[in-house]
Amino acid sequence: MPHSPLRLLVAALLALAAQGCATPTASTTEAAPQAIACPKQVPADARCLGGRDSAGAFYVVAMPAQWNGTLVMHSHGGPFLGAPTLERSLEDLERWAITVKAGYAWAGSSFRQGGVAVRAAAEDTERLRRIFLAHVATPRQTILHGQSWGAGVAAVGASMFTRDTQGRAPYDGVLLTSGLVAGGSRAYDFRLDLRVIYQALCRNHPRADEPQYPLNIGLPAGATLSAEDLRRRVNDCLALDRPAAQRTPEQQRKVKTIVDVVKIPESSIASHLAWGTFHFQDIAHKRTGGASPFGNLKARYSGSDDDAALNAAVLRYAADPAAVQTFARDTDPDGRIPVPVLTVHGIGDPTVFVEGHDTFRRTMEQAGTAGHLVQTFTSDNTHSYLSDPVYPALLEALSAWARGSAKPTPAQIAARCTQLQAQFGPGCRFVTDYVPKPLASRTPPR
Repeated sequence: MPHSPLRLLVAALLALAAQGCATPTASTTEAAPQAIACPKQVPADARCLGGRDSAGAFYVVAMPAQWNGTLVMHSHGGPFLGAPTLERSLEDLERWAITVKAGYAWAGSSFRQGGVAVRAAAEDTERLRRIFLAHVATPRQTILHGQSWGAGVAAVGASMFTRDTQGRAPYDGVLLTSGLVAGGSRAYDFRLDLRVIYQALCRNHPRADEPQYPLNIGLPAGATLSAEDLRRRVNDCLALDRPAAQRTPEQQRKVKTIVDVVKIPESSIASHLAWGTFHFQDIAHKRTGGASPFGNLKARYSGSDDDAALNAAVLRYAADPAAVQTFARDTDPDGRIPVPVLTVHGIGDPTVFVEGHDTFRRTMEQAGTAGHLVQTFTSDNTHSYLSDPVYPALLEALSAWARGSAKPTPAQIAARCTQLQAQFGPGCRFVTDYVPKPLASRTPPR
């Protein structure tokens, strides 16, 4: 990253009169953002601002030269476990520069803390929205965009913040992309399945000569295992750092067992195992009082060459009821979103299961807000980013719907995406008739 936080934060204290934006109407005690250099992916005629809010979260704002009047508030994925940095927000803007290219203002927070804290992240996003109103401009429309884990942040935040101090809706629409929207208390269960199956096969996380601990807490508090240490252990057992042809028959068998039973691609085994280690540690020791919200007592694993032996070999854990309640209260959307919600997800997403959207639809139905939801899907097997024309098509459809136009259909969005390829390049792969299966078809019920 060519821009250091110090350089960016001490950029000349330029007067915001040069911004050329409408006069904000909100008041705030937050300091005004500073002018900073935009990442190279952002159009050269755009303006960028950066700062740190009163809670300690860094943020970045980008204003296109020809602003269409809509602000996109971005909730990033992850979550990351380290301290917040300005670089984190700049990286988000780099990835989502298509938003600014399409004429939208963009604002993204690093969040005040690392770790799996959803409601706090939603508060940080809302604080940034108020900073934008006070110091940058008054948008005609505001879209709340959540990506990956940030989609859960946005879905929860859209229920938390439904009216501002003047009684107005802070968000006009919600866009959830590649989203973890089933809620943390349900969507992470398969990572415990991976931990126990990996341990049954490999027996090196932890090793027999190391202190033993319940795998559903990730790691004990204060454990010194590093991500590189874990990577070495995985490669010692599964040889994921080598082509399949160079693995032993036993290594090939173990990899196949994990792929077939946990239903994740080989390429994501190491990542999910790390998340089931370090994120579970964050959850248990920083969010739920040392207890784990994850259990597998009743889970029955299938797809191996000997399911009976596998189910007998895996370690079993009970989820702590109080931990489940605490974690669900923070991470699970309640569906009480009073504005239009549009989603997109790659069917083959290796990081967040597409089946979670069945859970989210049911959540909206139970809340009586199913009429606010349109779900779209693509044939992509990627997670972090689909393609440039997809996002302008979604934002255009959501913006029009939020202004009172008819509820869009997946077919209409797909058709508009195809039209936008002339401007933004190829990449439209919508599957307009796809319906996700229940999450239980992918992850064994507890």
